[in-house]
Amino acid sequence: MKLIIAILQDKDGLTALNELNRRGFRATKLASTGGFLREGNTTILVGTEEPDVEQVLAVLRRTSSLRQETLTPTAPTHSGEPYVPFPVEVTVGGATIFVLSVDRYEKF
Repeated sequence: MKLIIAILQDKDGLTALNELNRRGFRATKLASTGGFLREGNTTILVGTEEPDVEQVLAVLRRTSSLRQETLTPTAPTHSGEPYVPFPVEVTVGGATIFVLSVDRYEKF
């Protein structure tokens, strides 16, 4: 058995979750926050058998699009130096995915 941990931008999270559920995969959605841009993310956990991993990854690829956005970074909270936030164009979206082996699984 495998555990897939997918971290997506919030804009893509619901679409990915709905598509996974529609295809019969159980998934758990967690709210998370990115460390670099400090924007909302969605972390999706999917437990599945090894032969189905590629199908789950295909759904995540289709539903996690890369896009350009103009963002104003937040000020660092630990620095005593002056900080002037300037808007920057960044590529956002896509997904960061981890596939882990599961030694034991129980459902009550």
